[in-house]
Amino acid sequence: MTTRKITDDLHALLAVLPPEIARAVEEADDSDNLLEVILDLGRVPTARFTHGEIVLREREVTREEIDYVVARVGAFDEDNRAGIERTLHRIAAIRNRRGDVVGLTCRVGRAVYGTVDIIQDLIESGKSVLLLGRPGVGKTTLLREAARILAEKKRVVIVDTSNEIGGDGDVPHPAVGRARRMQVPMPSLQHEVMIEAVENHNPEVIVIDEIGRELEALAARTIAERGVQLIATAHGNALENLLLNPTLSDLVGGIESVTLSDEEARRRGTQKTVLERRSPPTFDILVEIQDRDRLLVHKDVAEAVDALLRGAPLRAELRSRDAEGEIHIEEVTLKQENSRDRRGPKRRGAPSFADETGGEEEERYTQPAAQGGRGLRPIRIYPHGVARNRLRKAAQYLHVPARVVDNLGDAQVLVTLRSYYRKRPRVIVDAENRGLPIHVLRSNTVKQMESFLENLFHLEARADSMTIDQILAETQAAIEAVLEGADWVDLTPAPADIRRLQHRLAEEAHLASRSYGREPFRRVRITREE
Repeated sequence: MTTRKITDDLHALLAVLPPEIARAVEEADDSDNLLEVILDLGRVPTARFTHGEIVLREREVTREEIDYVVARVGAFDEDNRAGIERTLHRIAAIRNRRGDVVGLTCRVGRAVYGTVDIIQDLIESGKSVLLLGRPGVGKTTLLREAARILAEKKRVVIVDTSNEIGGDGDVPHPAVGRARRMQVPMPSLQHEVMIEAVENHNPEVIVIDEIGRELEALAARTIAERGVQLIATAHGNALENLLLNPTLSDLVGGIESVTLSDEEARRRGTQKTVLERRSPPTFDILVEIQDRDRLLVHKDVAEAVDALLRGAPLRAELRSRDAEGEIHIEEVTLKQENSRDRRGPKRRGAPSFADETGGEEEERYTQPAAQGGRGLRPIRIYPHGVARNRLRKAAQYLHVPARVVDNLGDAQVLVTLRSYYRKRPRVIVDAENRGLPIHVLRSNTVKQMESFLENLFHLEARADSMTIDQILAETQAAIEAVLEGADWVDLTPAPADIRRLQHRLAEEAHLASRSYGREPFRRVRITREE
């Protein structure tokens, strides 16, 4: 058990606050749990603690008090952050259109010695470690302590973008020990300083806070390939979130759509098109920080990503610290949530559909389409606000028997534009009352109409030829359409691995999703939860 020691230099932060507000913070008498002091022009000042927020006084913050603080802290950088020299405190500014400071977030910076013992074996293993967690969960505190511990035996360079690791000023805070610190002039140049650190200063370990841009992810891969250990943080809740983030997914190897040979698909018992890891991960170990004393560790990121993509159980290590400071480690197997089995809301007028794993229910127009439209049954379509000539042109191009009708009573399907659907005209309401399927297009283009007809007639799946970026873009566009008012959006027919990914994206947007249709034309429908 390691004894914790906390250094917060709170007196330095109170010294830059207006005296009346500083006294109110002291009178609250809870400095150990103080997170930040909020000063917004024209609003009452507040203090945020781990257990909640309190009002420091009833009188509103004035312009003079804002200026009082600004004059006593360091210069604000391009990211609107400043600090107090030789401390870890951070003051972030909110500006108006003219660039004047109208709000301040004065965050307490603490050096907590003894926190890294829960993962000390991992950082001393020589492997690259990525700390993943939401803002305020303690990632930077762990990172700072890791830098101090490693610097006792290795050459450590900190790339300190916002001076949160080593504090403000030219001399780093004692909490980083013997580690050397390189400051970053602008956040957008973090990747250049990362490469400069490797080329100029011969480090064995590089410590980086908040990798958040694609260029930084590429720089991290370059550093790892040169044999330098990386200890870094990124925002996110879990490995799955990171994998679905196009900007940062390369940190854990990235994902791509791969077409297998017939023999390999039979051997694996999967569809021909599957999602696989694109490359070796930049980081060997990933630590999900669930809270300050509870972490989930993936000791082999490559193995974890492969299991995640194949829907296999994830094996991980759950590490926790109890009230007495004792550390407990247990092996856990995480059964992936089968969001594809969720039964989404069924609207009047919506075709019934089966869940991802099993029995097929009766559905309209489920006859599989022969390529080129041969053997398809005609479907009568009533277009509302959709250019009929373009719809006919799209049908001719796809060779599908779409029949454009002039009377809603003769139609089997209604197709309209998003702008019309939002206005809820009488024809839309009548179609819903009749139980008629309604398809909503984003725009009045032939391409949109071709996509609609491909979905309607269940033409041969196109996901085999789509890249993972195209799949993610199509899914995100469908999510936005539903959030903006569409009842549902059907995605391109896709294999099970891709459907699983689409279900997860819908779930993160708090939308319902269901799969329906028969293989190989099975697809995901995204709907609103009701």
